[in-house]
Amino acid sequence: MKVLLAEDSGVMRKIIARGLHSLWVDNVVEAADGAIALNKFQQGNDFDLVLTDWNMPNMNGLELVNAIRGTGSKVPIMMITTEAEKVRVLEAIQAGVNDYLVKPFDQSQLQTKLERVLPQQAN
Repeated sequence: MKVLLAEDSGVMRKIIARGLHSLWVDNVVEAADGAIALNKFQQGNDFDLVLTDWNMPNMNGLELVNAIRGTGSKVPIMMITTEAEKVRVLEAIQAGVNDYLVKPFDQSQLQTKLERVLPQQAN
């Protein structure tokens, strides 16, 4: 399973990647912002899931979601962010996000969201 992880915080990227590896995700491709993530997405486009933060430099997570959906891709996308306001959640869903995980979160919350977005991958 291959996941694209767009997160500007190096510490948070490591936490999320570690959490993914402890579940069933064996390949995490990291990007420090949405522009880098979009470039990696366009190069490979064989991702099973995209995880993105909302607030990042150069291209934010919502812009990344819009760009990926603009390619016609149906890849599942999960927004992982501190943006918890209902209007923000609705904005992300309308842009094409499949699920939403609010920081801070624990391993069981991450696992529950992954099982919801990718039920066929869960152990």
